[in-house]
Amino acid sequence: MSMPETFTLKVGEATPAAAGRPSAGPVYRSIYAKDGLMDLPQDIQSPWDLFSGAVKKYPTNRMVGQRQVTDGKAGEYVWQTYEEVCQKVMRIGSAIRSLGVEPGAHCGIYGSNCPEWVMAMQACNSQGICYVPLYDTLGAKAVEFIMYHAEISIAFVQESKIKSILAVLPKCTAHLRAIVSFGDFASEMKAEAERLGVSCFSWEEFSSMGKQDYQLPNKRKEDICTIMYTSGTTGDPKGVIITNKAIVAGVMTTEHLLKETDKVITEEDSYFSYLPLAHIFDQVIENYCISKGASIGFWQGDIRYLMEDVQVMKPTIFCGVPRVYDRIYTGINMKIQSGGMIARHLFQYAYNYKLANMRKGLKQHEASPFFDKIVFSKIKEGLGGRIRLMIAGAAPLPGQIEEFMRVTTCSVVVQGYGLTESCAGCFTSIANIFSMIGTVGPPVTTIEARLESVPEMGYDALSDTPRGEICLRGHTMFSGYYKRPSLTEEVFSDGWFHTGDIGEWQSNGTMKIIDRKKNIFKLSQGEYVAVEVLERAYLQSPLVASVWVYGNSFESFLVAVAVPERQALEEWAAANSKAGDFAELCADPKARTYVRDQLNQTGKKLGLRGFEMLKAVYLEPVPFSIEKDLVTPTFKLKRPQLLKYYKDRVDQMYKDAKEGRAAP
Repeated sequence: MSMPETFTLKVGEATPAAAGRPSAGPVYRSIYAKDGLMDLPQDIQSPWDLFSGAVKKYPTNRMVGQRQVTDGKAGEYVWQTYEEVCQKVMRIGSAIRSLGVEPGAHCGIYGSNCPEWVMAMQACNSQGICYVPLYDTLGAKAVEFIMYHAEISIAFVQESKIKSILAVLPKCTAHLRAIVSFGDFASEMKAEAERLGVSCFSWEEFSSMGKQDYQLPNKRKEDICTIMYTSGTTGDPKGVIITNKAIVAGVMTTEHLLKETDKVITEEDSYFSYLPLAHIFDQVIENYCISKGASIGFWQGDIRYLMEDVQVMKPTIFCGVPRVYDRIYTGINMKIQSGGMIARHLFQYAYNYKLANMRKGLKQHEASPFFDKIVFSKIKEGLGGRIRLMIAGAAPLPGQIEEFMRVTTCSVVVQGYGLTESCAGCFTSIANIFSMIGTVGPPVTTIEARLESVPEMGYDALSDTPRGEICLRGHTMFSGYYKRPSLTEEVFSDGWFHTGDIGEWQSNGTMKIIDRKKNIFKLSQGEYVAVEVLERAYLQSPLVASVWVYGNSFESFLVAVAVPERQALEEWAAANSKAGDFAELCADPKARTYVRDQLNQTGKKLGLRGFEMLKAVYLEPVPFSIEKDLVTPTFKLKRPQLLKYYKDRVDQMYKDAKEGRAAP
């Protein structure tokens, strides 16, 4: 195996296959950690030190803000300073202790991103108390499970979520002492909770119970900072134990990489917070912004007003998952296509010109200042006009969208890969290196990485193009699954954390995510199917927005449920004299046959084999949703739940395909 060590350094040898274990490739780390994994500062023991240090250095800086709502209409952002937030945090922390909750205990936080969420988190940090996000998007069953499993003492809850907490309260009273609302507490709800022996407080009531001036307990790097339950695609959520050290390392490696490759965050920067704080991605970025005295502005909590909030706040830093960037990309393209012919040609000329210069190695701001000013500045204005750094994570960003954002937004765009277990980013692409498109870059400076062969999927970590399961170790790694020692041992069987994701080392030392280890199955004729690879291929068709491919070892072929792109299907209907609304078009057998054939054409172009083609497709007019429990909060497909939901449709597709007719 040979791989030029451009952005990575080989620091350990390959391991040949041994009894019971596949072969593993060499160990690599980032060139920015060439002398060893990045050392963590001795004077910072926990995220509390990051926040309290920023309060001392930037007391009057704007810290958190949200839009003022008057008569149901959102206005400008109203801000609280670092000093003001700290005073409230100290009182909340003191009030927690006044209820007998000691360092090391667990408090839950449940709700959408807002200043109170951050204050509750920092109040827990101040007291050495572990905070446990209660997922805002997973439904009552997950909330009940987490509250009971994590032994939550106090739950900080957004007003709109109190009803959800009360619904599961009878099964969660063993440890729960109090519920604290982010706002007020309705008297009837308070009475209902108090009947079960749980105290209830409004935010102001609880805050008034605490004091500002008192001695804080000592905190250590090894202490548990948070237990973050991952949604998972099967079974109960897993509680990922994350220490103070891991959070601090995540913040410090972000600062280090930006210092080495672009510009660090400063007190002049502002971050737009809408990705769930219950996820590690947003938490690490917010902790980093706080450590630098930057401002954090929160969205209203409604996806319909997301871009309006961005335009009002005018942030300099924006993080997103592929679904969000896809919406931005689609919205911009629709505006371009609706413009006149001259405007469209000018845009395309400017795009091609800047793209060519970026491919030659010019940085985005050097590639075409002229076209940035007269063409692309309009797109930048749509994002508030001040964006300078855009970060993508949670799932691979499609290449055409990454390229488009890099060329048109007048900002640096980087893509990273990480898990809750790695405390967010463990790989990240380097700013202004255009060849990194389609990759997640080299390892961050706090971890080492290697690939392990997966013979049953044909992935060899020792081949000329190394492919295999990504394995990690280092400062940002989690400490195990809460109360799940056997599961912890399983994923750390050889001292490395096995991610379950399949990566491919690129010739420049960057990583490309190409597959998922667990989502493979065998068809009845013995052929293995890597289902996520197929879904990514079929999603390259402009006809569909989402697709779930299904097969099993009792069947010889595959079927799928697809959510069509409305405009594409309506254009087909107009060309074929078909009438009816979107749902009626989806039910049309000829529409299903057309979409199936077009998907298979896409698959053939991308080199899919015969047994990977689709025999039948059911068209679903309603997108797969979190509310129906069909996708995770990061929009990964929940396969068992999809099968349960579409079981009758799947059975019918198999039956009709075998009888040679389209499913009704």
